[in-house]
Amino acid sequence: MPHRTPPHSDVVYPAAIPFVLTHLVCVAALWTGVPVAAVAVALALYVVRMWAITAGYHRYFSHRSYKTSRILQFVIAFLGQSSAQRGVIWWAAVHRHHHLHSDTEHDVHSPRHHGFWYSHVGWIFNPSNWTPDYGTVKDLTRYPELVWLDRNTYLPAILLGFGVWAWGGWAMLVVGFFWSTVLLFHCTFFINSLAHVSGSQRYLTGDDSRNNFWLALITLGEGWHNNHHHYQSSTRQGFRWWEIDISFYVLRVMSWFRLVWDLRSPPEAIVRGDRPVGRKVVEKVAGELAAAFSVERIAAGVREAWDDSNAIEELAERARRARDQVEQALAEMSLPHLPTIPELRDKAEEMFNESPSLDAIVNRAHEILAAAVAEHLCDTALESA
Repeated sequence: MPHRTPPHSDVVYPAAIPFVLTHLVCVAALWTGVPVAAVAVALALYVVRMWAITAGYHRYFSHRSYKTSRILQFVIAFLGQSSAQRGVIWWAAVHRHHHLHSDTEHDVHSPRHHGFWYSHVGWIFNPSNWTPDYGTVKDLTRYPELVWLDRNTYLPAILLGFGVWAWGGWAMLVVGFFWSTVLLFHCTFFINSLAHVSGSQRYLTGDDSRNNFWLALITLGEGWHNNHHHYQSSTRQGFRWWEIDISFYVLRVMSWFRLVWDLRSPPEAIVRGDRPVGRKVVEKVAGELAAAFSVERIAAGVREAWDDSNAIEELAERARRARDQVEQALAEMSLPHLPTIPELRDKAEEMFNESPSLDAIVNRAHEILAAAVAEHLCDTALESA
């Protein structure tokens, strides 16, 4: 797909001032010092809040991949919001939108369409993303305490920062709170940016999601991103035994004490990749496969091969009667230069991982190409008629 210029003109840069100041405060450690105790607190706050984001914001609130009590639901949401990554309901709404449009032009943070840095952080300051579709999170907005928490976006972070300062002074605030918060920002944001750029793709998902071992370590398991996009409702994102998923391990221990329950795991057929992908993925991947061939070049070859026949005139006549009949006419003819099914299959195997849906993708790509060539020839025939 063509790369689209990031909509930087829509970014309200003054809105980024608090974000920038949060980074600048970290430099104050030159004056406060870096006590070992403060570093220990920073690491602890990083792990606890990363877990609240990954196990809470993501796997629970966005995907509802397990169940918990209403009290613990609020506690997890509060901990997640202490990371200063906006409200829990806002976060879930944006993330559900991401999965609905992953790596299409409608995805608010796709590196493919908007570039790496915009997908990493710039999109946050675009006003068009400040009010997502709350109709997609009605399962969350029915809880008044979550709505209240979501509206008081930064209250948990402010309370945590104040508490850290009151307990350990300025060094503890700068190093313990601000250092861990900034580190938490970027390690979380890497899932939007780097996890769609760097790593391996085990499954055909119709997007650029990738598995990345190092990201999995620093995000407590979120780096198995291709796994997640393959089966989004799984609580466990490290599908193989060696895929470290600390967030899931903690949830599993919590389940022993009935703090959480109904943790979902992917069926074995899903893990093996034996199940056909959905129609939406077939359509997206077939479109990518068709786009690997030049419609203009194919149409030009067809016209050249048919110069001495009345095929173009026939197409023009059919186009005058009904545009959708042109594709049917082409389907009944022997189209020179249109890639054959075996040729498309070879290209698909070069572009994508093996999948039980590859034949369906190839056949759909053939239909898309035939329709595109028909449309191109139809336009040309009408112009020349």
